[in-house]
Amino acid sequence: MSFASTQSASGADRSGNRPIALRGAIEQLFAAADAASMMDICERLLSSLGIPGRLRWRLHGDVWTPDPGLRQLDLADDPQGLRTLTLECPIPPMPATVEAELAWLGRIVSSRLRQLAETSRLYEAISRLALAERLQRALYAIAEQAGADHNMPDMMRALHGIVGSLMYAENFYIVLYDEASDSVRFPYYVDTMDPEPPSPDESVPLKEIEYSLTWNLLKAGQPIMGSIEEVSQLLQGRLVPIGPNCEHWLGVPLLREGRVVGGIVMQSYRDDTRYTQNDRELLSYVAQHVQTALERRAAHAELERRVTDRTAALREANRVLRQQVLQRQRGERLQAALFRIAEMASAPESLEGFYAAVHRIISGLIYARNFYIALLDDDGKQITFPYSVDEVDSVRPPRSHGRGATEYVLRHGKPLLADPAEVDRLVALGEIHQFGARSVCWLGVPLVWNERVMGVLAVQSYTPEHTYTARDQELLTFVSYHIANALQRKHTNESLKQAYASLERRVDERTRALALANRDLREQIAERERVERRLKYETLHDSLTGLPNRTLLLQRLDHALNQYKADPQRLFAVLFIDLDRFKVINDSVGHLVGDDLLFQVGGRIRACLKTRDLVARLGGDEFAVLLDGINDADMPLQIAERIIAELQVPFRLGIKEIFTSASIGIALPSMHYQQPEELLRDADAAMYSAKDDGRHRAALFDDRLRHEALSLLEMEGDLRRALSRSEFVPYYQPVVAIEDGRIVGFEALLRWNHPERGVLTPGDFLIVAEESGCSESIDWQIFEQVFAQTTALTRGEGFISINVSGRHFRLPDLDERLLAAMERHGVAAHGIRIEVTERALLENPPQVKRMLENLRQRGILISLDDFGTGYSSLSYLHQYPIQTLKIDRSFITELPSDLAELDNNQGLAVVRGIQVLADSLRMQVIAEGIEEEYQRQALLRIGTRYAQGFLFSTARPAAEWLGQNAPTHLLPAIG
Repeated sequence: MSFASTQSASGADRSGNRPIALRGAIEQLFAAADAASMMDICERLLSSLGIPGRLRWRLHGDVWTPDPGLRQLDLADDPQGLRTLTLECPIPPMPATVEAELAWLGRIVSSRLRQLAETSRLYEAISRLALAERLQRALYAIAEQAGADHNMPDMMRALHGIVGSLMYAENFYIVLYDEASDSVRFPYYVDTMDPEPPSPDESVPLKEIEYSLTWNLLKAGQPIMGSIEEVSQLLQGRLVPIGPNCEHWLGVPLLREGRVVGGIVMQSYRDDTRYTQNDRELLSYVAQHVQTALERRAAHAELERRVTDRTAALREANRVLRQQVLQRQRGERLQAALFRIAEMASAPESLEGFYAAVHRIISGLIYARNFYIALLDDDGKQITFPYSVDEVDSVRPPRSHGRGATEYVLRHGKPLLADPAEVDRLVALGEIHQFGARSVCWLGVPLVWNERVMGVLAVQSYTPEHTYTARDQELLTFVSYHIANALQRKHTNESLKQAYASLERRVDERTRALALANRDLREQIAERERVERRLKYETLHDSLTGLPNRTLLLQRLDHALNQYKADPQRLFAVLFIDLDRFKVINDSVGHLVGDDLLFQVGGRIRACLKTRDLVARLGGDEFAVLLDGINDADMPLQIAERIIAELQVPFRLGIKEIFTSASIGIALPSMHYQQPEELLRDADAAMYSAKDDGRHRAALFDDRLRHEALSLLEMEGDLRRALSRSEFVPYYQPVVAIEDGRIVGFEALLRWNHPERGVLTPGDFLIVAEESGCSESIDWQIFEQVFAQTTALTRGEGFISINVSGRHFRLPDLDERLLAAMERHGVAAHGIRIEVTERALLENPPQVKRMLENLRQRGILISLDDFGTGYSSLSYLHQYPIQTLKIDRSFITELPSDLAELDNNQGLAVVRGIQVLADSLRMQVIAEGIEEEYQRQALLRIGTRYAQGFLFSTARPAAEWLGQNAPTHLLPAIG
């Protein structure tokens, strides 16, 4: 029950000194140092106040069984001890004032207990902080020891001191365990009672200390603490003490990655000093850092050992390397010396300079302050000294071969390294009689070339500081081989120089002679080159105009075509220019004026072009232009129009003013062109297209012209194959009497039995045949067939007309050839009629007249075809032996279909006039192209007797006119 809730049953009076006692008790309570003192003060206070009862501490959780007649009052709780200060007093209630005083006293005691608990906690915290600081300083000291420059014993002694600052460690040792050898070592051991401590460098097999405390520590791997008896019980009797018995023992293992590598042990021989659990935990914690420090120190020591070993190895390697460097330097100096000697052998300097250079080179290899070169003459009797530098013998005159050291080397052909003792020995042997100035050391080596000893190379020293060794002898001997070779080359060069001097004199004389000849030759070469340039220019240029010719044009055109194929954007154009009616100008004013005209035409064309464009004369009146860098097809057309306009301007040639014009064909590049000639060909075709369209214009080669050109080429091939296969045949159209339709004769018309296109009329191929030169051959093939069929077709009464073009009359023997062919086939003269046109009569009138008269005299009649369409000159009718006039179908087609209009028709008037003219001249008239009945009737009215045309019959093969059912009259067939 709480003291504060207890009610007082008595009303006892308080004395006057009660407050004084309370104040004194309070002061004593706040001065009390612990809970026990406070309990004593409270008991005295209760006694002085006359309050019955007894105070005691009741632990929390205790079950209280009160004595009969007593009760328990709780005054205050002790936070430190988990207990309560309780007053056991009689059961009768106390006065209220007493209870109040007890409650007030309980509050005072509770407050003071709390103050003491807080103070105790503060002291404990300060103690722990001080311990932590000591531990931290110890750990810092351990870490510093790991990196200090102390040796291992000093470091362990320092670790002992650090651990001793934390706990009692008068007797302290460290044991290290080597698992590989299963042995232990005590690198640090301090024990005040052990007279025979183990050696720090001695390893002890673990088996020798089996079951000892140290053995159990290393095997268990756990801390061990306690007296010998406690440890023995802990280890269950597995303990064999070694050394003095201690009062208390503490050991902790040193662990590395969970493996035991040693331990730290402390022991006390004092009864009042024992180790606590805190000491055990602290030592275990410190042991981890000690292990780390030991490992770092061991690693540092191992590193120092390895560094020391590596340093020693590097020092030895450095010594060997320096020797190698020295050897290499000596080798490089030797190589440089040999290279320099080889250079000097080819250098143009004199022998004196060569000897001095050799001296400098040898001085760089060995001591050579005193140096000379001795050489034998050619007969081997005289020794000369071409070079000598000596401190004593400043001059070495030539001498005869004697018994000196130089002669010894010459005689034996081997090196001599001689000190005074060696010289005395050789003198005693009689090898040497005189030696010159006495030297401390003399070294001479032979100079050998062509397998003969020709000299000696010698160095000597007059001071003991400089002597020569066998290695110097080897070096000088090796160098002497190269010097001998160099000397040999030098002597050879000297001999060659003399030979060269003589040769140079001869060469100079020969050179002067050759220079004169070379000058003449250069003049001839220059003249030939000039001629070649002129010939090359003439080869590529026209001699008349000076313009490029066809060859140069094709070269430039080929280059432009290749550029276009590489880049289709680089367009160009080819213009083919032909002067209109140039032949007329040439024939009328002469070739000189014509040549002058061509020259001026070339200049005007050139003036219309850009600098990079090319104008060439192809021949005659034909020019070609290569336009480079054009943008579209309109540009070459514009340039062509400009050329045409420029050529329209009159040409002043002497006193004459000449007018001319030009037709221009243009070809543009395309990917199908392979050769430059193809472009020129198409431009030529476009030019002829311009001429066909009326001349004085330009035409662009397009798909139509390309198609026509291909068709023309194909047609030419077909024509030539047709000639070889005899595909040309005559078709016969009958000539009939208009009045009764009687067949009086035939006109042989050309037809082509094309294997693919069928029967073709002359309009389909005659122009191509004439241009390709096939027309005459075709005509003669037809003539032969007609003559072969004439007798059968005419039956001895009629005639067959053959058309002879003007080309045939260019042959002076046409008439004889025709007559010979007719004779071969047995054709009567009256069975053949020759039809000619007015144009054929104009080409060579005398020759044509002669041939026609000859044919007429032989009985062959002559017909004038297409009369009225040409010149219609009446002089032809009496100049030439013409018997028949054939009215062209153009007049027949103009005849009116209404016979009432005949009298007013101009066409009929022309036909009537021709008929009247023929009747007056007693000539026969044949009307062509009769296709309608009204045309036949009109011709009957004007008196025309003969006609031919589709009204009567078309042209048919000879077989149709030779059959049994072949008609003789054709009027009944007309509807």
